[in-house]
Amino acid sequence: MSEPIIPTRTLFIVCGALLLLTALTIGAYFMDLGILHTPVALAIAGAKAVLILLFFMHLRYSSGLTRIVLLAGLLWLGILILGTMDDALTRGWVLGTAP
Repeated sequence: MSEPIIPTRTLFIVCGALLLLTALTIGAYFMDLGILHTPVALAIAGAKAVLILLFFMHLRYSSGLTRIVLLAGLLWLGILILGTMDDALTRGWVLGTAP
């Protein structure tokens, strides 16, 4: 199976988008977003991760099985994060109710 040839122009556009998103991350750091600071930072990081997965890791041109494996890995990561948050948030010392 041969690898798809991605035009150099596309890679430069993706690289420019990643640099723009990095500048946006730095700009968001200096803005007072209040409670939205973390969700904005995570959204920008997620957009950068999607660009890297699709173009630099060739997920856009991969088979269906590879996409299923990626989704299974993300599902498992979500389960681990939820389990950790469930444990951490139900402890008294996190909520400030420790004796």
